[in-house]
Amino acid sequence: RMEGFGLYTLPTGAWYRGSLWDGMFHGKGELLLPTGGGYRALWDRGVPTQGKYAFTDGLEYDEEKWHYCDGYDRRFYTEICSGFKPPGIAQLANLDPPKIIPEGCYDCGDGFYNPRTRVVVDYKRKFLRNA
Repeated sequence: RMEGFGLYTLPTGAWYRGSLWDGMFHGKGELLLPTGGGYRALWDRGVPTQGKYAFTDGLEYDEEKWHYCDGYDRRFYTEICSGFKPPGIAQLANLDPPKIIPEGCYDCGDGFYNPRTRVVVDYKRKFLRNA
């Protein structure tokens, strides 16, 4: 069984980096997702006892003091950190500048879907999967 500090890749593409004991996450460790976010936690026999989730852009989730996109404050996280753009320049997504999606295609988060070809490619036009 795995023990000590290690790096473990899960079948989902997520991976764990941290302490292991008897084949389980145990101690300080971080579960990193293929999309870029991650959960940094203190683990006890595979169960997180305390931790924080951070989104890809660095925004940390806080269950008790979560005020992001709550209906009263609709700013993107980058606007909270860097301020608003000058009048007349709209920011339509958190990522600034946003990814360029060809007309007639749909953003999938990891790339875009073209309904004519029924293919999903990444933002650099590299094939990801068939739809």
